[in-house]
Amino acid sequence: MSFTLTTWNINSVRLRLDQVTRFLAENEPDVLCLQETKCPNDQFPSAAFKALGYQHIALNGQKGYHGVATLSRIPFSETEALRFCGKDDSRHVTVELAGTGAPGGPKGMRIHNFYVPAGGDIPDPELNPRFAHKLAFLDELNDWNEAKRPAERASILVGDLNIAPYETDVWNHKALLGVVSHTPIETARLEAFRNLTGYVDAVRTLKPEPEKVFTWWSYRSPDWAAADKGRRLDHVWIAPDIAPALESATVSRDARGWERPSDHAPVTVRLGL
Repeated sequence: MSFTLTTWNINSVRLRLDQVTRFLAENEPDVLCLQETKCPNDQFPSAAFKALGYQHIALNGQKGYHGVATLSRIPFSETEALRFCGKDDSRHVTVELAGTGAPGGPKGMRIHNFYVPAGGDIPDPELNPRFAHKLAFLDELNDWNEAKRPAERASILVGDLNIAPYETDVWNHKALLGVVSHTPIETARLEAFRNLTGYVDAVRTLKPEPEKVFTWWSYRSPDWAAADKGRRLDHVWIAPDIAPALESATVSRDARGWERPSDHAPVTVRLGL
């Protein structure tokens, strides 16, 4: 069977409900992972998604900031939301899929949905508490791996990780070396974490460097498409035992051009299970 998953920083799920429902209607992924939902759990627009067949929804939200949600056509057997850095700031949710009943389906697969702190503007933890928080969050991801070993079972880690790790994940490597999201201290920590876990970067497996790949374009650009000054901040990592099933990885750049868009584009992977 074919299994598809999309991750998307939607930058307010209620403000952009039409965009999300349009994407689901046109693309029909089995699972959609959202970040920056900016919505308390009791105000999440679940009915609109259930009407499209996404009956299973795991939420970790709060008013006005952050927030993650995982929507699925496939039932969950388990959900979990973790705290990082001693903060209740709604940056993680994990689901375990109960499966469809079809042979070879995704029963038991775990999906880890993360929203890593952006880190502010100054790449110095001594001067910028937000950057210090980002580095501490990355350190705690290593602790999480040490305790849980998530990649040792069938699983996918997705989300807005707010780091563009490779030179061609940004429009200009040299110009962005001192810009938060592409500084050496961030990229080294993220890659160290991924290598420690063993997760496989789905997009870069199928679109290796030197091909440029972006998932985010700033609102500040008056013509984002023409300038194309993007960064690859949104990621899909696949556990080694299911990585051979990876068939495709796509960035839906067109969604960045929709009316009142998120500044991030959806990233979708397909696996043949």
